[in-house]
Amino acid sequence: MGIERRFTYESFQRWRRPFELGFWPVFAVVNTAFNGVIAQMDNRSIPPWAPWVWEVSSTIMILALLPALIAALRRWPIGWETWQQNVPRHVLCSIVFSLIHVEGMVLLRKLAYIVEGDHYDFGHWWVRFGYEYLKDVRTYFSIIAGISFYRFWVMRLQGEARLLDEPDVGPPLEPVEQPERFLVRKLGKEFLLAAREIEWLQASGNYVNLHVRERDYPLRATMAGIEARLDAQHFVRVHRSYVVNLDFLVEIEPLETGDARLLMRDGIKIPCSRRYRAALRERFGQAATA
Repeated sequence: MGIERRFTYESFQRWRRPFELGFWPVFAVVNTAFNGVIAQMDNRSIPPWAPWVWEVSSTIMILALLPALIAALRRWPIGWETWQQNVPRHVLCSIVFSLIHVEGMVLLRKLAYIVEGDHYDFGHWWVRFGYEYLKDVRTYFSIIAGISFYRFWVMRLQGEARLLDEPDVGPPLEPVEQPERFLVRKLGKEFLLAAREIEWLQASGNYVNLHVRERDYPLRATMAGIEARLDAQHFVRVHRSYVVNLDFLVEIEPLETGDARLLMRDGIKIPCSRRYRAALRERFGQAATA
């Protein structure tokens, strides 16, 4: 009788980083191999190495530009609420992407041709650029779509938090300005998460991750906005990107730089900036004696 194995976010976390780092290089190698074979079959009258130079030079530039593309998507995410505003920005980014891609791959091809004792002629630049841009804009938005879909899938697997909405009729059951609970949606199911159970919060792009029992629930909000709605008796700002729950803080370790390192109950260490250190020590002492 076999053992049932469930695919969970925790099991995915073990190899998520290697997967994210390795996916695009592996995909690029496979795609380049297929395109190189096809290009060689379609251009039998030219030296056999030439089609491979074309494909490899293009792939190298796309991989080099990939971090910038990912940063652009993080800065201007495409979702139901943002696509009208951010898609035009990505269209402009795709033009810049294509200009750098074409310029770089032409340079690499010229160098490769020189090594082979030949000359590479790109032709009329603006005419060829129009042709290359039609391919590049498809590549750009294919990568954008792939990353967006992957992030959506991970968020569904991980779970996403949001603030409780005010009821349509009657007063809210709890203070909306200082919520006692958050609504967490995960794999189509919803459950309530007590604010007191949040161990710390970390800013991450357009989200704030709520860390609860070794799990992060992203909440679409700014750190300043959510900090103002947390109970100040329990939650304190310790860094530009971190807010901690004093109930889960175990130790404050001073550093020579004037900053500090915070040890949480589960063993995780969180940075504390010097500007927050004095206030934190005072608050931590009060919490410890309370």
